[in-house]
Amino acid sequence: MTSEHHDGTDPGADPAAHHHHDVAEVLLGTDEGTGAPGDATTEQLMANAIGGWRGLVDSSVPGAVFLIVYLVNGNRLSQAVWAAVAAGAVIAVLRLVRRQSLQQVVSGFVGIAFCAWLASRTGKAEDFYLPGILINMAYAVGLSVSCVVGHPLLGYGVGAATGDITGWRRVPEQRRAYALATWFFAAVFATRVAVQVPLYLAGWVGPLGVAKLALGWPLFALAAYLSYRVITKARKEAPVPPDPDLVGA
Repeated sequence: MTSEHHDGTDPGADPAAHHHHDVAEVLLGTDEGTGAPGDATTEQLMANAIGGWRGLVDSSVPGAVFLIVYLVNGNRLSQAVWAAVAAGAVIAVLRLVRRQSLQQVVSGFVGIAFCAWLASRTGKAEDFYLPGILINMAYAVGLSVSCVVGHPLLGYGVGAATGDITGWRRVPEQRRAYALATWFFAAVFATRVAVQVPLYLAGWVGPLGVAKLALGWPLFALAAYLSYRVITKARKEAPVPPDPDLVGA
C-alpha cells in the first residue's frame, strides 16, 4: 500500500509541482475541508479573504475603464465618469448572475458610484482615486496598530472563519505567523499610499491610474501568497491544542 502524508500528498511527488500550484490554490481555493473548526484549509480561508481571482479583477476594471476613457477622450472627465459607472454596473450584474452575495454586489457598485460622484463634484479627475487612497491609509494604520499591540487582525479573521476566533493565540508559532502575515498586508497598503499620494497631490491622473492598477491585485496576490506560506507552516507544525476549559467540562 502506498503511504501518503497526513495532508494527502504523495511523498514521491515532485515538490516543485506542489509549489507551482500554491498561488492558484491561494486565489481559487480548493474543494477540501468542510469549513468547520479545524477543518478549513488555509487555501480556502485565504481565497475567501481576498475574493479569488474574480474578486481581484472585478475591483480593478472600473478604475482601468475610467483611466482609458479619460486619456483617450482628451481628459474629458464626464465621459470617463460615466464609463466607470457603466463598468461597475456591468460587474454588479455579473456578480448577481454568479449568485454572489447582495452585499458584495451593492458595496462594489456603491464604491464606484461614490468615486465617480466625487470626481464630478470637484471637477478633478484625480479625486476619482481619493477614496481608495484614504481606504488604503486606514487599512495600513489599522493593520499596523493591531500588530504593534499584539493582536494581528489576520489571526482574528482566519479564526472567525474556522469557528475558533482566539484559539491561535494559545500557540506562539501561530501568533508570530499571523503577525507576519498581517504585516505583509500592511506593507501592501502602505506602499500604495506612499506611491499614490505624491501623484494625487501633483494632479498626475495618468500615472496615478497606472500606479493604482500596478499596485492593485498583483501586489495583493503576492501578500496573500506569502501569508499563505507562513500561516500554513504554522498551522501544520503547531496546531491549536484543545481548549482546557472545554476538555475539563
